[in-house]
Amino acid sequence: MSKSLSSLFLLLAAPLAAAEYNLYSPEELVHVFVKHEHGRLSYSLNYGRRPMVLDSTLALEGWDPGRFLGSEQRTSLSVWRPLYGERSAIPDNFRELTLRFERLTVFFRAYEEGAAFRYRLEGHGPFELAGELTEFRFPKGAMAWQEHGTEGEYFRVPAARIKDDCERPLTVDPGNGLWLSLAEAGQTNYPRMLLGARDEAVVTQLDGNVTGKLPFATPWRVLVLGRRPGDLLERNYLILNLSPPQALTSTAWIKPGKVLREVTLSTRGGKAAVDFAAANGLQYIEYDAGWYGHEYDHEADARTVSPDPKRIANIPDHGGLDLPDVINYAKQKNVGVILYVNRRQLEARMDELFPLFRKWGVAGVKFGFVNVKGQQWSQWLTGAIKKAAAHQLMVDVHDSYRPSGLTRTYPNLMTVEGVRGNEHMPTATHNATLPFTRAIAGSMDYTICWMTERLKTTWGHQLAQLVVHYSPWNFVFWYDRPDQITPSPGLEFFAAVPTVWDETRVLAGAIGTHAVVARRKGREWFIGAITNEEPRTVELRLGMLDLSTRYELKTWCDGERPRDIQAGIQEVKEGETIQLRLAPSGGCAARISPK
Repeated sequence: MSKSLSSLFLLLAAPLAAAEYNLYSPEELVHVFVKHEHGRLSYSLNYGRRPMVLDSTLALEGWDPGRFLGSEQRTSLSVWRPLYGERSAIPDNFRELTLRFERLTVFFRAYEEGAAFRYRLEGHGPFELAGELTEFRFPKGAMAWQEHGTEGEYFRVPAARIKDDCERPLTVDPGNGLWLSLAEAGQTNYPRMLLGARDEAVVTQLDGNVTGKLPFATPWRVLVLGRRPGDLLERNYLILNLSPPQALTSTAWIKPGKVLREVTLSTRGGKAAVDFAAANGLQYIEYDAGWYGHEYDHEADARTVSPDPKRIANIPDHGGLDLPDVINYAKQKNVGVILYVNRRQLEARMDELFPLFRKWGVAGVKFGFVNVKGQQWSQWLTGAIKKAAAHQLMVDVHDSYRPSGLTRTYPNLMTVEGVRGNEHMPTATHNATLPFTRAIAGSMDYTICWMTERLKTTWGHQLAQLVVHYSPWNFVFWYDRPDQITPSPGLEFFAAVPTVWDETRVLAGAIGTHAVVARRKGREWFIGAITNEEPRTVELRLGMLDLSTRYELKTWCDGERPRDIQAGIQEVKEGETIQLRLAPSGGCAARISPK
């Protein structure tokens, strides 16, 4: 550390007698203990009386909060309904403690599902904040799953030894039989919270200074808590609870669905993709990079349709791209068209492109290679999503961006990449790690694959990921052309599976070994089960079904070879136990429907 802690922790300048505050969640499962003593503000966190965060300093660099003014507590109990999501009803029950200083307010919230806190800088006029160094001091021996970069892999390391610039969310095993995920909510005009380790504690690391006008609120620092890794995924709605409510009044045009990428950049290919989508239960096609020229070329112009010559050079009889013709053809078959636009064009002429795309009849835009480092790009991206909504355009943000709950405020933000998905052909171990790590932040544009020879997992594994990984826009058959996709029982599941849900449960799983996720849509349940490189048989008790209803269970599981699907059907009822056999790097998908 280049500066001593005493020079950084300037949160309390005025001397004050020691004060302690106990904040309990409504049912008193979660306890936040806040201490204000000798010019230092700190907190600790218990879950069911077990320590999750030990005494940790709350700090802003170079900010004098002034005289302490007082404290207050309040309780809020409510339920809200998102436009779409992993669940149709979300509880939002918490107690809040507010500590007020002349130039700073600190908010703490205790939920049954976790805890959160944020700072608000008080006053008037412009300000500049050099940095934030908030501590998360986990119990000795705690282990964490660190990940670095845009689409990195996960590694289990001591939490107090994570390397600088670690991404969030950070899943931690405190070593006491419980679990937590350290995440960020409401990051819309503030640098990203990255993480590092100092003096045996995890600390926040902002990737830039903060400027603005007072008063100014920081994002929430969120701790999702659970008794098992699956609880973290089931409770990831805490990120949404800590984000501003929906800002859009008209939302009928926002429609989740499955997306097929068109890879030939041609009229003929586009219409073939539309025909395949309409026949196979998909709702969108997408023209990816190259439809308006080379995406890295500053001279390329997304106001025009001019396919990149390099991308179409090996396509015989390309025939050109008449985008308006494809859009009109797609509308006749109730299929939407999405366009990829690299950040260069968005930064240069977004205010021209969005109304133009609306005029063309485009359904949405996939943002490519967005900048994320520093406050200015956080503000830019938030503004871009808001502007897209003004022109009734849905959005997919690719590459480095990680969700922090903005989809609640602007539900036209359909999905986000920020994950090592099938563009990298990751291992089955990696895929079984994602539900308990990256997925805590929200949607993942993973890009499900099928025909490509580069897959490291089975077809059963790919089908199961349609349920295991949540993405309201789910891109499928990523490297495939319609004429390459051969008949298979698995296509039935592709057509049937929804992309948004009324209820989500994790039935089984452990980080890096396996994950079994059940999601309900209406009266139907869909199950996805994946394993790592080890074969596995999972037993599932169907306790989530209605007691008085008979159900039909259809399964699409691993066959004898990685590219085989074994379909099965049987009658089941509430409370019965079923077995799913998973091959190495395999999986199984299931659909349970009332008879």
